[in-house]
Amino acid sequence: LISCFYLLFATALDTITPSKSIKDPEFVISQNGVFQLGFFSLANSSNRYVGILHNQIPVQTVVWVANRNRPLKDSSGILNISDDGNLVVSNGKAEVLWSSHVTNTAPNATTAQILDSGNLISTDVKKGRKVEIKSWKSPDDPSDGNFSLGIEPFNILEVVIWNNNELYFRSEPWNGNMFLGLMLPTTVDIDGFSVVADNQQQTFYMAYEFSSDSMLIYFKLDSQGKFIEWRWDAGKGNWTNRYSIYLTDCDVYGKCGAFGIFDSTKRPICSCLEGFKARNIEEWSRGNWSSGCFRTTPLQCQRDNNNGSGAGQGDDGFLEMKMMKVPAFPDRSSIINRDCKDQCMDF
Repeated sequence: LISCFYLLFATALDTITPSKSIKDPEFVISQNGVFQLGFFSLANSSNRYVGILHNQIPVQTVVWVANRNRPLKDSSGILNISDDGNLVVSNGKAEVLWSSHVTNTAPNATTAQILDSGNLISTDVKKGRKVEIKSWKSPDDPSDGNFSLGIEPFNILEVVIWNNNELYFRSEPWNGNMFLGLMLPTTVDIDGFSVVADNQQQTFYMAYEFSSDSMLIYFKLDSQGKFIEWRWDAGKGNWTNRYSIYLTDCDVYGKCGAFGIFDSTKRPICSCLEGFKARNIEEWSRGNWSSGCFRTTPLQCQRDNNNGSGAGQGDDGFLEMKMMKVPAFPDRSSIINRDCKDQCMDF
């Protein structure tokens, strides 16, 4: 989920201080009562967790979990500021199950405050550190699942989803205002999204700012790898699925392999570009198209290097394809198509 808490220098009812800890089942509530930070259990489980939950709706909605991979086995949990200034979750045996791991803290001045907002995905390229959203293992198990989401600074920034560290989904490139070619339903509000790049620090982050305080929206990477927008429907008393950036197999990265084309209206759904053939017929017959396609006709420069073999096949040209996603390493250019063709042919 896109949400976080911040370590701040403040003292309030929404704050944990070195002298004020909370014990299971206590919690603290954000200033306007939007979120609570405290202890909870999930349905069909006796495990106890510390996390952030929506506070003003009747349906349990978990925003963030601290000890997701090390749950408490009883109600002896404590959330407090440790001697080194970190926020920690401990059990009745004083074993630390989770720590915020913040460096250079001031132990006597550090506090933890739950806010009414806070949406952030970041990646620090300079330090090689990525902050990612991790999926749950299952709807009832918040431990780390197979999928993670973050920003990948290819030649142009894109949002990507990994499946066990393998690229699983990539968005269209970000042009500064929107993701190019991303088709969204008219009911989806993306005006609040922004991607900010600090080139000096080589830091990139994506944020979402709500257009209305009365609107309850959250985004979740579920256990199946779908990044979904959920919006609260007060009339129905439940969350409604408004949009998922991963809708069909067409959205899976490399589904048809190199030089392959996905078309959900055809069977099989994968085929090869004109002038290409399937690299592994046996795999393709079993519905595994990941090996992709290979070129059956050499390019003109290759024919020229082979002493003119393949003469009479004509000059190389361009085939316009619509509704295609560009490669994972696009280059941005302001030249027109004709100039692009000329440069490509001269390459």
